[in-house]
Amino acid sequence: MADKELQKVRTEFVNRVSTEVIKQLLDCLLDDGVLNDGEKESILEENHSRADKARQLIDKVKKKGAEASKRMIAHLQDKDKTLYGVLGLSGGQPAQPAPAAPAAPLAPAAPAALAAPPPSTVREFWMSKKDDPKIYPVTETSFRSRVALLITNIKFTEEKMNRRGAEKDEENMEKLLSSLGYEVVKFTNLTGQAIDDAVIYFTKHPKLKQADSVFVVIMSHGQLGKILGVEWRKDNPDEFPLDNIFKHLGSKGCPALIDKPKVIIIQACRGGERGSVLVSDSPNTADDVQQLQDFEEDKIQFVHQEKDFISLLSCTPDTVSYRQPDRGSILIQYIVEVFTLESYQEHIYELFQKVMQRVERFRSCDKLQMPTIDRCTLIKNFYIFQGLLNSSR
Repeated sequence: MADKELQKVRTEFVNRVSTEVIKQLLDCLLDDGVLNDGEKESILEENHSRADKARQLIDKVKKKGAEASKRMIAHLQDKDKTLYGVLGLSGGQPAQPAPAAPAAPLAPAAPAALAAPPPSTVREFWMSKKDDPKIYPVTETSFRSRVALLITNIKFTEEKMNRRGAEKDEENMEKLLSSLGYEVVKFTNLTGQAIDDAVIYFTKHPKLKQADSVFVVIMSHGQLGKILGVEWRKDNPDEFPLDNIFKHLGSKGCPALIDKPKVIIIQACRGGERGSVLVSDSPNTADDVQQLQDFEEDKIQFVHQEKDFISLLSCTPDTVSYRQPDRGSILIQYIVEVFTLESYQEHIYELFQKVMQRVERFRSCDKLQMPTIDRCTLIKNFYIFQGLLNSSR
């Protein structure tokens, strides 16, 4: 039954469907008489987030039974073939016009010979890429061994530095990383030294030898080249040097990660405070992460000291990044959105570029933010293949 099919894909639908497709589905279901004007307005106006809109839409249609569910599946196939294919739906054949709306029958699907074929499933896409020498290798075993480090500083000794909304960032990033197949090693409210200790602890994780990649996400206040610890004060420079990430995860500090992608995401300001309804991540501080020019040569080792890294910083030097107290940081919101929708088929550089494009278009009065890809030493394309082990179809 189509309603049971919707129930099976409910979580993935909520995670992946775009706002544009939600609106298109609502219009189609309204035309069919599956939904009325009040139900459509309720879904759009009473839910602030994309996920909440998607959740109420699928739940409302599912409760209306198999015929309504069949119509929604058919419309999804027509409006978003990519999502339809990823969800593995099969009950989306065009239905007969609903009695309540005989004047607006469901448009027939385009002839198969003319329609663009649904994209390959995650597994088929992975199979097409796994032997490509230009791609970082991902096997089912290495996928199962993925690990990510998540550090979030929320509450500081100086209460005025508390990062309202950062709880949402932590929650959203943990869910995202888990959905990408990573076991999340999580720390909250650390001093600068404790951040350093946590990164070193992470480099000794037993899964790293088998893992194909790692994510390291650090969210806090920032200063020039540093992340601030929770005990930071003007008379107590509690700081973690950002360069230590590359030192600890580099070839010498973590041999288990040699030749493997290391994805770094830093949510912290790199400039001064600005007043706004949105909360600046770092008042009166800057986080100017400069690429080192003075690498020391290591004549003993025959591996690059620093390779296979890519970093996304929340803003360019001398500027601020913004956080909404009720939703979290702008950067993290768009990372979750882009990675949820695209990470099964786009490589990491493309994903970061799409995040940058969305943040660049963000506007709130005169508040602008521009993330930057930094210190990239990837020599191949890294595909995350989200949902690989969940996809047998």
